Amino acid sequence: MLSLLEIIIKTTDFFAARGIDSPRLNAEQIIGHALGLKRMQLYVQFERLLSEPELEKIRPLVKRRAQREPLQHILGTVEWGGLTLKCDKRALVPRPETEELLELVLERVQPAEGAPLRVLDLGTGTGALALALAKAWPQARVTALDASDEALALARENAVATGLAERVRFFKSDWFSALPADELFDVVVSNPPYLTEAEVAEAEPEVRVHDPRSALVAPDQGLADLRKIIAGAAARLLPGGLLALETGVAQHGALLDALAPAGLRDGEGRADLRGRPRFVLARR
Repeated sequence: MLSLLEIIIKTTDFFAARGIDSPRLNAEQIIGHALGLKRMQLYVQFERLLSEPELEKIRPLVKRRAQREPLQHILGTVEWGGLTLKCDKRALVPRPETEELLELVLERVQPAEGAPLRVLDLGTGTGALALALAKAWPQARVTALDASDEALALARENAVATGLAERVRFFKSDWFSALPADELFDVVVSNPPYLTEAEVAEAEPEVRVHDPRSALVAPDQGLADLRKIIAGAAARLLPGGLLALETGVAQHGALLDALAPAGLRDGEGRADLRGRPRFVLARR
């Protein structure tokens, strides 16, 4: 029989040989999930010998990760923006970069206590941005749109699981198209498709194989959906309202040039924590 620590080490080496990032972290999270233990609980049981039934729980999950199924799909959830979100193949796995976009929005919009706030999340996916903003702003009325029925179903499940179902309304829409013509917002936020086919072809299998391609790729060198959002944003924002976008790293020049003709001002490109041009912000 092998100890818990020996299994963690063997699994770590197995993952490392298959090119998985952070192999020790992946090993600990998967083994902990299989055994119903938090990571800190693993550490105090390193010398415990594992039974064959326990190993039978671990092996299929390790196999799935070795085949490059996303860790979040295997665990079933992801911790993001202060929320625990259900995560599966119906929508993109919420990324750390998008969590940075959330922080940028929260920095720039600080409503007076009790003041109403209208928020629009375009291409909501798992519902991550919409739900995190609803949690941060109890006075906000949040609208979340997506063109995918499957993504909307997942987002609604997350709204129920996080206790925010009464705070966020979900609609099927191709960007702004399904909104009432007179509905305006204080904040419009989006992480739309912005990759090219070539970029997706070069991406890790977790992205290339398991994320919905419709949520990744856009025509016109990845710019098509970003351009649509910029073109329609001014008509949907209240005066002074904020547009906040996650973008591709080579797109800021074209996007910043498109802001003023679309009726937006104070355009700003921001880098992510790795120093890559990642976010574009502007106001009506």
